[in-house]
Amino acid sequence: MHERPYVVDEMISAKAIAARIEALCREITAEFSDTDKLVVVGLLRGSFVFIADLVRELNLPVEVDFLEASSYGDGMESSREVRILKDLRGGIEGRDVLVVEDIVDTGHTLSHVVHLLASRHPARLKTIALLDKPVRREVDFRADWIGFEIPDEFVVGYGIDFAQRNRNLPFIGKVRFTES
Repeated sequence: MHERPYVVDEMISAKAIAARIEALCREITAEFSDTDKLVVVGLLRGSFVFIADLVRELNLPVEVDFLEASSYGDGMESSREVRILKDLRGGIEGRDVLVVEDIVDTGHTLSHVVHLLASRHPARLKTIALLDKPVRREVDFRADWIGFEIPDEFVVGYGIDFAQRNRNLPFIGKVRFTES
């Protein structure tokens, strides 16, 4: 498969991400201050770096679980068909749950996951997204906490990939295609 050449221009620095996570964690810790344990549910794969940094900053007892949902494959556009590829290992009934997403674009994935998890009767169910692209929203959904609102750019880095590449970048960058 021939890929178009591209470069990644830094959009949000690693330092800005770290500072924003600190601020978000103060709010989340206050929201869940009375919990006996917060179940942090990461949506794989793009959120894994965000989750790692998030749980280290939370001043709460946490349990981490993962759910893998897909609507992209290797492309740049959402298929709008959400498939659950890996479900939670543990139960969430009567428990406090925080769903962690890397980016909310059309809103289909996070909306689908929230409806699925809500049907399992958690005590509280909240959501956080590192990035939000409201201009692309197709369903009426907004995460409870948002790291950064971004324009309609294709982004990579900090766990977010383009065809399984660029997850290891310490910053969020926008993809800019170049001439071969």
